[in-house]
Amino acid sequence: MQTVILAAGESSRFWPLNQTHKSLLKIMGRPLIWYTLEGLRKSGVKEAIIVQGPKREIEKELKSSHCESGSRNLVIKYVVQKKSKGMGNAIFRAENLINEPFLVLDPYHFEAGEVIKEMIEKSKKTKAGLILMGRETDKPWNYGILKLDNDRAMNLIEKPEKGMEPSSIRVIGIYLLPLDFFGYYKRVKENMYALEDALALYMKEKDTRVVITKKETPSLKHPWDLLKVTKSLMDKSLKPKIEKSAKIAKNVVIKEPVYIGKNVKIFENAVIKGPCYIGNNCVIGNNVVVREYTNLEDNALIGANAEVTRCIFQKDVHTHCGYFGDSIFDQNCRVGAGTITANVRLDREEIKSVVKKEKISTGFTSLGTIVGQNTKIGINCSLMPGVLIGSNCTIGPNSVVLENIKDNTTFYIKFEGIKKEKIKKS
Repeated sequence: MQTVILAAGESSRFWPLNQTHKSLLKIMGRPLIWYTLEGLRKSGVKEAIIVQGPKREIEKELKSSHCESGSRNLVIKYVVQKKSKGMGNAIFRAENLINEPFLVLDPYHFEAGEVIKEMIEKSKKTKAGLILMGRETDKPWNYGILKLDNDRAMNLIEKPEKGMEPSSIRVIGIYLLPLDFFGYYKRVKENMYALEDALALYMKEKDTRVVITKKETPSLKHPWDLLKVTKSLMDKSLKPKIEKSAKIAKNVVIKEPVYIGKNVKIFENAVIKGPCYIGNNCVIGNNVVVREYTNLEDNALIGANAEVTRCIFQKDVHTHCGYFGDSIFDQNCRVGAGTITANVRLDREEIKSVVKKEKISTGFTSLGTIVGQNTKIGINCSLMPGVLIGSNCTIGPNSVVLENIKDNTTFYIKFEGIKKEKIKKS
């Protein structure tokens, strides 16, 4: 079966981790899209067509990191969507390469390989041309919701009003499409939701069925979703190992499962409590505690006396002493001594964050800060729960960050006697 993977979107709601396509963020040394490709390969899929943006960064990363060769027996082809015009237009870019019924999915549906067989069996049993994957939700107003007659899909309503939803089953972004679907797409007006319009048109004219799954399906709509994805991937895929070239002091405590990469240095009295991943050339200082579901990519450095728990550090992130909980730092960040990421509200309520000027619930009661690439944070800073800090920022010493900070911003608090003044400079 051919599979189209949609990896060309701008991911604006994934800020501040959207300097590169979100499928290229690395967990356990691999870009997220690799886990999807590997799942497809194991399920027997022979060809993947990746729709990428004009920078062709997906293609460059997979080739430079040798991920293509890792997905042996899976042919990978690439097409480019020059402008972000929605999922329907992205699928249409691949039309000339498609010669049979085909699967469509996002690049972070790692479980797709597990559900493909169910969709194929449903197609064979019902003779339906189009098969959708659905899952129950308690918040139907946030998703595309199906109108159903048993397992037959009758219509698709995008983000219905509360109380007006036709069912509680949402489309989860895995589609088995027939060749004639392209004809239906050409009949609808091009817009960001043309895929949904074409699906609805097909449902009205031809038999469309739904496979309803109870499997957890990862979402990467918002940046904090990466923490849940990391936990899921570590539970399934983390392989404990300590490379021979790692230098670990005698009194270091390691509680598996833990992966420790090549040339890692771990100094005296450090404690590593798995599951954890520590990439190549990392340095863990004296008395450091690294706790469960922490992912440190290559060249990360944790200074003496720090505690890091349930965090994701992309490559080349350096921190001195401090506390880092339930937080994400994109590559090449620097954090000064004494900096704290507060990850719990004083009232212990669910943490909210601001995305595109809208305050939304994160679903977390423990969530620290999320920081973009190349940002520098001074000593003794306090970063409040759910705060998002952009790329290429400078946060001055002793700053208390209570709200989001845009990309390319210098932020600090100036003290003059007892007078305190907040300064923001973009």
